[in-house]
Amino acid sequence: MSTSNPERHDPLGIVLRLLVPAALAIDAVVHLRLASYYQSAAPGGIGQGNLFRIEAAAAILAGLYVLLRGSRPAYAAAFIVAAGGVAAVLLYRYVNVPAFGPFPAMYEPVWFFQKSLSAVAEAAAATLAAVGICRPRHSSKTARQ
Repeated sequence: MSTSNPERHDPLGIVLRLLVPAALAIDAVVHLRLASYYQSAAPGGIGQGNLFRIEAAAAILAGLYVLLRGSRPAYAAAFIVAAGGVAAVLLYRYVNVPAFGPFPAMYEPVWFFQKSLSAVAEAAAATLAAVGICRPRHSSKTARQ
C-alpha cells in the first residue's frame, strides 16, 4: 500500500502545473511592462495602466495557485483570469467600447508584438487550464488498487 500522492506521478498533471503558470507569467510580465505607458491617459483615475496591474496580479496569483495546488479550483481560477484576459483584448481590439463608470475607453485597433504575445499566452493558459479542469482525477481508492 502506497501513501504517495498519485498525481505526483501523473505526467499530464505535472506538465499542466508547469505550463499554466508559465503562460500566466508571460501574461503578467507583458502587462506589468506596458502598464506605465497606458496609465498616462488617466494619471489620476483607475486608468488602463492600473487595470493592467490588476490583471498581472491576478495572473500571478492564479499561476501560483495552480503551481502549488494543481486542483480543479486552481485551474478554474486560472481559466477565469486567462479567458477574461483573452476576452478583454479581443473586445477592445475589435469593438470601440466607450468609457463607462470608472473604466476608460480602451479601444486599440492594432496588434503589436507585446499585445499578441499576451493574447497568445492567455489563450494557451485558458486552454491548458480547461484541460486541467476536465481531466479525470485519480482517487486515493483507485491508486491503492
